[in-house]
Amino acid sequence: MTNFCAFLLWVALSLLWLTARACSQPQQQQPNVSCFFIFGDSLVDNGNNNGLLTLARANYMPYGIDFPQGATGRFTNGRTYVDILAQLLGFPNYIPPYARIRGRAVLQGANYASGAAGIRDETGNNLGDHTSMNQQVAKFGTTVELLRRYFRGDNMALGNYLSKCLFYSGMGSNDYLNNYFMTDFYSTSSAYTPKTYAASLIQDYTKQLIGLYNLGARKVIVTGVGQIGCIPYELARSNGNGSTCNEEINNAILIFNSGLRKLVDRFNNGELPGAKFVYLDSFQSSKDLVLNAKTYGFDVVDKGCCGVGKNNGQITCLPLQQPCDDRRKYLFWDAFHPTEVANILLAKKSYISMSKSYAYPINIQQLTML
Repeated sequence: MTNFCAFLLWVALSLLWLTARACSQPQQQQPNVSCFFIFGDSLVDNGNNNGLLTLARANYMPYGIDFPQGATGRFTNGRTYVDILAQLLGFPNYIPPYARIRGRAVLQGANYASGAAGIRDETGNNLGDHTSMNQQVAKFGTTVELLRRYFRGDNMALGNYLSKCLFYSGMGSNDYLNNYFMTDFYSTSSAYTPKTYAASLIQDYTKQLIGLYNLGARKVIVTGVGQIGCIPYELARSNGNGSTCNEEINNAILIFNSGLRKLVDRFNNGELPGAKFVYLDSFQSSKDLVLNAKTYGFDVVDKGCCGVGKNNGQITCLPLQQPCDDRRKYLFWDAFHPTEVANILLAKKSYISMSKSYAYPINIQQLTML
């Protein structure tokens, strides 16, 4: 009897030890959201433009030089902002481009972003084919029909699933760079003042975001346009020594961003019941990276790591061109796009920052917990 009791005690202690050990082991992080759908331009395109007839492509080296799979079509040296955000959310894989998504993989989400795309359909036509925001919303509508089959036509179950997904939309940059301020190709600058053009963009964007809402989007991130008057491309075009920002562009962007933030307030104040929108102030956050460059480890904030001409910004990164050696020291990868290190900083700050200068009215982590 004594031996039997000792055996039971040993079993009990062993179970306690195994339980404690299991609890101490790191658990695989689970996504905070069911799925992640991405809309935007080259800042978050991860390969949708690869098969299009366009100059807005990045499926060649040295693009992707620091990405495990190499040149996938991402317009940077490594991960994009949404790649890092997907990792912060706990997804085991990067969200695939819509152009290559197959089968049940769509349950995790899809990336519809397209280099050169804009809110307006004609934006980016100077570079060739692309998928505009209207077309991206339409493709998401096709995705919803596919998802409906997986939910056996149960619209309530599908709606509940989509309400737990995260939606990201970053649009507007090309509507200025590859439309309004490209006067030799577009007439919009003669048809609109900066104020009326911003109002027109907001009007169109409102319809597009409501379209996503009508298709099931409830947790939505929208980004303002960054300080693109200070990117290497614009610095190279300045009459100075390559250090003068184009404040005409920056001032026009601030009008659009102000309208977008007001739109977020409208949506959150009952215009779209059940939805929660977060506005990311990309202008302020990109400005912060420049003003506090040394703090973030950047030595070069006015030149691309890879490119041609003044500021490495007159022609973007060419196939097989040798980029800078230490990408971590550069804010910009090429004439237009940030490096992976910059994307990491921007993603982490918008995910957890309590400052409304990064995310308004709440941060992304708080949005996922609603």
